[in-house]
Amino acid sequence: MELLTGYGPLLIFLIVVALAFDFLNGLHDAANSIATIVATRVLPPFAAVAWAAFFNFIAFLFFGLHVAKTVGSGIVMPELISDGLIFSALIGAIGWNLLT
Repeated sequence: MELLTGYGPLLIFLIVVALAFDFLNGLHDAANSIATIVATRVLPPFAAVAWAAFFNFIAFLFFGLHVAKTVGSGIVMPELISDGLIFSALIGAIGWNLLT
């Protein structure tokens, strides 16, 4: 825990911003994935959400953590990442989700 000494408030703020991004990203993507089906009245909203949840779960069962492992295996260079870069990326992504 010596590594985190002095980073308490910054770490908590980063976690809050990351959770806000995760919530908004899920909200944004979920709406995009079922909008056409609901707008064309192919399925009612409840059924569309149920199908989307079902297939998201099935996709996780089949593909698991392959994407996360790929990203963690050399695509991103950790020595280039700073606190400012992480905050900037999260704030930019949150802004993009809110504006689009």
